[in-house]
Amino acid sequence: MPANALCWGFFAHQRINRMAVFSLPPAMLAFYKPHIDYLTKHATDPDQRRYVVAGEAPRHFIDIDHYGPPPYAALPHSWKAAVECYSADTLNKYGILPWHLERMLQQLTSAFIAKDGKRILKLSADIGHYAGDAHVPLHASSNHNGQLSGQEGIHALWESRIPELFADAQFSYWAGQAQYLEAPRDFIWAAVLGSGLAADTVLKAEQLLRGQYPEAARYAIGFRKGTLTRDYAYDYTKMYNALLGDMVMRRMRASMLAVASLWYTAWVNAGQPDLRGLAV
Repeated sequence: MPANALCWGFFAHQRINRMAVFSLPPAMLAFYKPHIDYLTKHATDPDQRRYVVAGEAPRHFIDIDHYGPPPYAALPHSWKAAVECYSADTLNKYGILPWHLERMLQQLTSAFIAKDGKRILKLSADIGHYAGDAHVPLHASSNHNGQLSGQEGIHALWESRIPELFADAQFSYWAGQAQYLEAPRDFIWAAVLGSGLAADTVLKAEQLLRGQYPEAARYAIGFRKGTLTRDYAYDYTKMYNALLGDMVMRRMRASMLAVASLWYTAWVNAGQPDLRGLAV
C-alpha cells in the first residue's frame, strides 16, 4: 500500500478514538475523558508519520490475500514464527498491521505499569488508529485502492467519503462496554481476517454501481479545506452506502469497541492502577 493511501480518513479516525472513550469503565474514564480532545486530535498521528518515519507505512495494512486463500492457515500469528517462515523483509513488504498492534498493546501495558500519563495518552491514540485500520476491508487486501480492478479511488470512497457524509447524521455510535480480551492476539487477527473477507464485497458493490453511472455522474467538484477538488458525488456515495447495507457503520462501531477493549485490557494487565491525578 503506498504511503499516500488514506486509512479511514481523518474524520472517521477521530470519531473512533473519541467515541471509544465512552465505552471505558469509570476508573479509566476519570483519566481518559479529560483528555478526550487529545485522543481525538492525535488519532491521525500515525498517518502523518508515514511520510517521515521509515518503517511506518507497513504498520497500517496487511495484504493478507498474498498468503493464500482464507483462512490463511499458513500465516503464523506469532511474529517470531512468521519471520522464520517468510522473513522480516517479506512481512514488511506485505504489511505488519496485526503484529504491530499486538506490540503496541504490550507497550501500553508497560506505560500503565509505569503510570506514565503522557505515554499512556500517546500510545492510546496510536492504538486507536491501528485498531481502526484493522477493521477496514481494503487494509487487508492487495487491491487496496481498486488499482487491480479499474476502481481507483474506492479506498477514499469507502472509508472517507461515506463517513464524512453520513456518519454523524445516520450512524449509531454506541459500541457497548469495553471487554477484557483474554486472547488479544486472537482478537486482533479475527478483526483483520474479517476485514479481508469483506474486501470482496466492498469491491464488487462499487463495481456493480459503477456500471450504472457514467463517469460524469460519479464525481462532483467541491471544496475540501479551502481547496477545489473532485470528489465522489453525493448521490453516488449514498447509493454505494445503501448497497453495502450498514457495513461502514458496523466496521466503525467495531473499531470503537476494539479500541476501548484494547485500552481496557492493557490497564487490567497492568494491575488496574489508579489513574486519578496522573500527570501528563
